[in-house]
Amino acid sequence: MNKIMDFVLRNRLLVLVLGALIGTWGYFSYKQLPIDAFPDVSPALVQVFTVTEGLAPEEVEKYITFPVEVSMNGLPNLKNIRSVSNFGLSVVNVYFEDGTDIYFSRQLVNERLQEAREQIPEGFGEPQMGPISTGMGLILFYYLEDKTGEYSLEELRTLQDWVVKFQLQTVPGVTEVLGIGGWEKQFHIIVNPNALLRYDVTINNLVDKIKKNNLNVGASFIEKDAEELLVRSVGLATRIEDLKNIIIKSEDGMPVYLDQLADIKIGGAVRRGVQTRNGIGEVVAGMVVKLYGTNSSTVIGKIEDKMNEINKMLPEGIKIVPYYEQKTLVEAAVKTVTDALLQGIVLVIIVLFIFMGSIRPSLVVAFSIPFSIMFAFIGMRYLNVSINLMSFGGLAIAIGMMVDASIVLVENIERLERKSESPEPFIHIISRAGKEVLRPICFAIVIIITVFIPLFTLKGVEGKTFTPLAVTVALAMLGSLLFATLLAPVISSLFMKRSKSNDKKRGRKY
Repeated sequence: MNKIMDFVLRNRLLVLVLGALIGTWGYFSYKQLPIDAFPDVSPALVQVFTVTEGLAPEEVEKYITFPVEVSMNGLPNLKNIRSVSNFGLSVVNVYFEDGTDIYFSRQLVNERLQEAREQIPEGFGEPQMGPISTGMGLILFYYLEDKTGEYSLEELRTLQDWVVKFQLQTVPGVTEVLGIGGWEKQFHIIVNPNALLRYDVTINNLVDKIKKNNLNVGASFIEKDAEELLVRSVGLATRIEDLKNIIIKSEDGMPVYLDQLADIKIGGAVRRGVQTRNGIGEVVAGMVVKLYGTNSSTVIGKIEDKMNEINKMLPEGIKIVPYYEQKTLVEAAVKTVTDALLQGIVLVIIVLFIFMGSIRPSLVVAFSIPFSIMFAFIGMRYLNVSINLMSFGGLAIAIGMMVDASIVLVENIERLERKSESPEPFIHIISRAGKEVLRPICFAIVIIITVFIPLFTLKGVEGKTFTPLAVTVALAMLGSLLFATLLAPVISSLFMKRSKSNDKKRGRKY
């Protein structure tokens, strides 16, 4: 400790530059920190969804959910597997141990899904992994507002699925955009049973003919005059008239068209719920899911810019209206702890001025607060701790403790200065004062940090909730120790002065 104090006081300019660099580094680290309302306590989870048509929950469990669950057994770091089998939907949740990389987990699950697909009967659905996100990933909800009243829910849903969704998915940090409400556009073929009997056509024949007549086929090319003319058969149905003109069979040389066997119209897919606005009218809405590990506020800001562009593309009278933004919750939570942090800083500084009885020593001690906070930001940046209610709460808790080490040093400097009777340079007094208290200061800071060790040992939801608090408190206390050891002696030599009464007693001036 003696060597450290001698080095610091001999190289005061170097130490000041180092302090300025740490402060600047801390500021830029703060700008790069992700901002959340709360710590993300979601487990390492990979979801597997399988959509089926018409299968009861018992069949979904037997033919889809069970094969997927069995294929996932034995994966590295696997914690447990849970599933839900609903009508037409299988959801398998694969949980991994905390700390497992989400992309590594998805790679493992994807490899095993190949085995599961072989066990699922043909036509019973295709298992797919869910988005790369967590429970905190739903960052923005919006709906399409139709001021003209001319557009149907089916048309609005088409705009949502084919215009808005694809545009929003180009925003960096967005992993999925989900549509809610309205009707998904479909061509409905309503078969007439009497017509099937009259023309001797079965349902299977009808479905087979529609499939074969609803596709485009390529037939290579023909060379002509040094040009290649592409040959293709265009049969993809895009209108009701295209479906009506599909030939199902030939009866005595006369074609039997689909519209002779069924009514064809545009309708909506079967749905299990609706989206309403204020409980009055039905609307078409969407949810934006952010990518795991991205900054919510940054992503939402980019989404808002993109929405302004999309509103210019949409038909006149239709616009996107956000009705929930996680940014609002994040800003409210961060503002709460930021206000508490600032109020705590002001209160501590006022108490310092009152009890220390002098402005200059109080300023020396007060400098330890911003320095410690900047140092904590550096550690948060490299430990991937976001700005949230718990991490900033840790800084608010530690404000009163950040100044302890500097108070002990500054008070000891003043004590030795008052007792000094020999013509001793002030910088020597600072050196003696630092050498006396640096070791107990270090022990005191270590004891304070040790108190938070139980929080570092917590696992699961409790660990993810309280670990950010313990980390920020520990980093802030380390910053305060660094300030007391390096910067406080240097700043004291610049700000603090010898007492004039003592100078007159000794017959000298400083």
